[in-house]
Amino acid sequence: MRLQWITLLLSVALVATACKDKSGPAGGGIANVSDEESAKTVLQIAAGSKDHTTLVKAVQAAGLENSLANQGPFTVFAPTDAAFKALPSGALDKVMADKNLLTTVLGYHVYVGSSLKESMLTDGDELSMFDGGTAKISVKAGKISINGANVLAAVPASNGMVYVIDKVLLPPEKK
Repeated sequence: MRLQWITLLLSVALVATACKDKSGPAGGGIANVSDEESAKTVLQIAAGSKDHTTLVKAVQAAGLENSLANQGPFTVFAPTDAAFKALPSGALDKVMADKNLLTTVLGYHVYVGSSLKESMLTDGDELSMFDGGTAKISVKAGKISINGANVLAAVPASNGMVYVIDKVLLPPEKK
């Protein structure tokens, strides 16, 4: 089951590019995709992505490249390539070299149990992520963030919701 959710993360992350050229509200609001695109499953939308090659490589390194035929619902926070490039020097290589750590990091980007629409995310919410950690939602002046990562786009799919984010979420250390 864990592998299925991580595979889902790859698929959802790839969805993010589908909204890249869609413009959101004036003032830098969250971009959204058309109803036609949201009628597609996460996996169908994923095929057209260009901004998540690092995430794709991470999923492949974790051995999770097989597509997932899951009806969901789920919510995925998908970091862009730029988010991965912003990690400290050597951090990505370290994570990619450790399959267990990589699986944990990928799992920290997935909320299981619901397709959370933007209107459902409120300031101060704590989400129980797939890896077992929690992440905190912040909503300020209509802008959503999760653990300090800004939501750049919201991408509804027929089987879930994807939020494109500008930072990689790092799970809290387990004690």
